[in-house]
Amino acid sequence: MRLRHIAAAAVLALGLTAVSATPALAANILSNPGFESDLASWTCTASSGAQAVTTPVHSGAKALQATPAGSDTGRCQQVISVKPSSSYTLSAWVRGGYVFLGALGTGTTDVSTWTSSPSAYRQLSTSFTTGASTTSVTVYVNSWYGQGAYQADDVVLDGPPGTPPPDDTTPPTVPGNLAVGGATQSSLSVSWSASTDNSGTIARYELSRDGGAPTSVTGTSTTVGGLTAKTTYRFKVRACDGSGNCSAYTAEVPGTTTESGGGGGQLPKRVMVGYLHASFANGSGYIRMADVPNEWDVINLAFGEPTSVTSGDIRFRLCPAAECPNVESEADFIAAIRAKQAAGKKVLISIGGQNGQVQLTSAGARDAFVSSVGAIIDRYGLDGLDIDFEGHSLYLNSGDTNLSNPTTPVIVNLISALRTLKARYGSRFVLTMAPETFFVQLGYQFYGPGPSGASDNRSASYLPVIHAMRNDLTLLHVQDYNSGPIMGLDNQYHTMGTHDFHVAMTDMLLAGFPIRGDTANVFPALRQDQVAIGLPAAPWAGNGFTTVAEVQKAFDCLAKGTNCGPYRPRGVYPNLRGLMTWSINWDKYNSFEFSRSHRAYLNALG
Repeated sequence: MRLRHIAAAAVLALGLTAVSATPALAANILSNPGFESDLASWTCTASSGAQAVTTPVHSGAKALQATPAGSDTGRCQQVISVKPSSSYTLSAWVRGGYVFLGALGTGTTDVSTWTSSPSAYRQLSTSFTTGASTTSVTVYVNSWYGQGAYQADDVVLDGPPGTPPPDDTTPPTVPGNLAVGGATQSSLSVSWSASTDNSGTIARYELSRDGGAPTSVTGTSTTVGGLTAKTTYRFKVRACDGSGNCSAYTAEVPGTTTESGGGGGQLPKRVMVGYLHASFANGSGYIRMADVPNEWDVINLAFGEPTSVTSGDIRFRLCPAAECPNVESEADFIAAIRAKQAAGKKVLISIGGQNGQVQLTSAGARDAFVSSVGAIIDRYGLDGLDIDFEGHSLYLNSGDTNLSNPTTPVIVNLISALRTLKARYGSRFVLTMAPETFFVQLGYQFYGPGPSGASDNRSASYLPVIHAMRNDLTLLHVQDYNSGPIMGLDNQYHTMGTHDFHVAMTDMLLAGFPIRGDTANVFPALRQDQVAIGLPAAPWAGNGFTTVAEVQKAFDCLAKGTNCGPYRPRGVYPNLRGLMTWSINWDKYNSFEFSRSHRAYLNALG
């Protein structure tokens, strides 16, 4: 899509290993692996309601049951001594909608695997080799944000036992920089700096609200939900190590929930969305943030890109001076963002693009995505996030056909990450997406590899993500360019570059459509205010450039029911939100034809 050098991306699918039913191994070095002693030796997040239950179990008398709550995945974990440079196999029997099993702190590559088996126990297995100086690892099991209860039983870590550390009576250091923010009417985000411990391992943090019983947190941030609007709460946190030693609590820090929600980022009725080449020049010239024209309501910074395809670690930097001689300093860039926001504009970080292949194949990659994207948003004070995954970032595994309950890891983990970020930043957080037609409207004919496995597994793979996030999605602006012919709801193929293509593609989003023609499996219509039409700003910006007159004919047809061509939409959509373009830079290169013409047109619509 983006006119940059195409980079090859390796598709790395997370494999699930089916293991035959065998007794627990004698080499198992975990304590209380079957939860026969309730939760002894296991640490579970307090809000998960974790307990040992007598049914359903895989073997023995008891099994673990936990339920995710809010942004909590319902994690239970155990820190276990291991030998350096040694091989281990980790397995567990699990039951639930989505259940993950993994190991952290291996010293090499942290591992995880998952399954969806809501009605019967299924065994998961993975393996790892410890690093040369690794003496302990954290084994964990958890579910997925927003899911119901899960069970786990007969957890096995098979490998040589390590040397237990000597008796430890030294508590960790007190966490630093406790901060409360991200207020919504029902939640607050709480974060702090990591503690250190003489053992080298922090087992958990304990967060107390208003002096109450603490909640266990495995990272250095969490979102506390279920709060009352326009109410002040006070938080403190402490760190605990694997030997049960806990630091003193921090001083309390207050936070206040908002009176009401933010209304989808408080955008105007008609919006213009433009991508700004902030990290590269792309032949169209660099534009300083301060010089972005006033016509644009949403400015997407292109692009945040991953350190590797599957790392989930997203980085963003301003265009190097060697490529963009007129690039501003970071301080000036941030000041210009503040000025745009003061004028009512929204500035987002866009993740992906043509070169930015992002595959969240594991829970670790998911968590890295949340952490690194949050760091970019916080560093620049941004209003939200645009997802522009292309190429091989998203795909559907064989058998993954349920729109509402996807099972492919790259889909499941992206949805989880977006929900976590939305919960962290609250109702004012702006979330937009810019998929290609191949990943959305093609779903009328194809969805993943299909029953025979012969179709492209990327077909319509954005649909479950859009569907899962539809209540939090501010704007969807599908790229109506760089597209092959796509079949519309009239069962005719439509070709990019004409108003009819935009009418047909947009109508599918606003009317809904059966996936693969199956009327029992429908992608429901989006709200009119959630949809904008995606276009190239100039003939050089992408294949499928559409003239100003043709674009406005398409908008007339959709919003007013006039100026329609051969394709007749299923309805009239007076609240169609606006237009998106690649890009602000190419628009300037083309003498601002796109922004000036279409801004005047949208303003006249009212």
